Amino acid sequence: MFIGVIAGLIGLSLGVFGVLAFRVSEQQRKLVDVEFEEPSIPEGAAQVLAVIGRAFVVVDAIDGVIRASPAAYAYGLVRGHTLVHDQLLEMTAKVRRDGVILEKQLELPRGPLGQGTIIVQVRAAVLAEEYILLLADDRTEFTRTEEVRNDFVANVSHELKTPVGAISLLAEALESSADDPEAVRRFAKRMHKESARLAALVQDIIELSRLQGTNVTQQGRPVDINTVVSEAVDRSQLPAESKNIELVVGGHADAMVYGDQDLLVTALRNLIDNAIRYSPENTRVGIGIRSKDGLVAVSVTDQGEGLSPEDQERVFERFYRVDAARSRHTGGTGLGLSIVKHVVANHGGEVTLWSRPGQGSTFTIRLPELEGQDADGVPQARKTAAPADAPPPPHTPSQHPRSIRSDAAGAHEQGATA
Repeated sequence: MFIGVIAGLIGLSLGVFGVLAFRVSEQQRKLVDVEFEEPSIPEGAAQVLAVIGRAFVVVDAIDGVIRASPAAYAYGLVRGHTLVHDQLLEMTAKVRRDGVILEKQLELPRGPLGQGTIIVQVRAAVLAEEYILLLADDRTEFTRTEEVRNDFVANVSHELKTPVGAISLLAEALESSADDPEAVRRFAKRMHKESARLAALVQDIIELSRLQGTNVTQQGRPVDINTVVSEAVDRSQLPAESKNIELVVGGHADAMVYGDQDLLVTALRNLIDNAIRYSPENTRVGIGIRSKDGLVAVSVTDQGEGLSPEDQERVFERFYRVDAARSRHTGGTGLGLSIVKHVVANHGGEVTLWSRPGQGSTFTIRLPELEGQDADGVPQARKTAAPADAPPPPHTPSQHPRSIRSDAAGAHEQGATA
């Protein structure tokens, strides 16, 4: 009996001790949870940041990231819980020290590899006395567009000065050689060449300005691409005949495209003139037409020297010339391919280039077909821009027996041979 009582007391003691130990453990766990509670930004701040439409980062007193938007990660400003760039850390340190709002435009590396950069407008300010808020706005496209505009103005000024200065010097030479008929004829011939170059440059600048102000969506209409090719070839016959170059057209497109016929003729004529300009005498320039899988494609193939990979990357830039000296000799302005690119882009299409040194070049324009039109000739629906892997237009084998392989994907363009 006595032993039973003792055992009961021991059991009761153990039970009470277990309950007390459990309560103490719970209290300690709560203390730990409070002590290591995740930091958070003030109530309502998260909702405001979610609707401002800018990338944001919130850092604590030791620059640890406690909140960041997906855009901040996409821009490469944050990795994990760390601010990546020293410029941002310098901004947070200054704001924390001085208590002022700081704003800067920074050019930052896009990622850990490569040379890509992003230009962001960053604003740093104190948030709830213990945090620093960084707001970032991507200004890359705006800044680069502004640079292109400034470069264009500078290039136009430079390009206009060259023929104008040459004409001025030749006029002075003519004036001093009035008694030498041979010199007068020689200088007059050069003046005529420089004035023609100046006229071509001015015309290209006008064309470029006109197409940038044209709204193809509102002002376009159904266009027969076969008519466009025929008119462009007809306008290019004279320079082709001067070099005894044959313009050979192959293929036919049954589908219509939607756009501005005059702009499309200008773009294709620029491609044909470019092929004539850089092709040897007594050769052929092939123009192929194809309509397939919702796309209308026109390709222009020359038998020139071809382009290096470096030149192919820049050939559509304004005023870029592969060989500036040769371009001046042939009368090129450096704007033709830029005009082509803008025209085709405004029509929802693309222009691509295949070229290899010693094997000539093939430029291909791809445009979406016009799906349907009502009784008034107004389009009901149009396809989106052509995919990059769309098949190139073939040339008639009898006219273009030489086949050129273009890239690793196995696509090919048919070349024109003499």
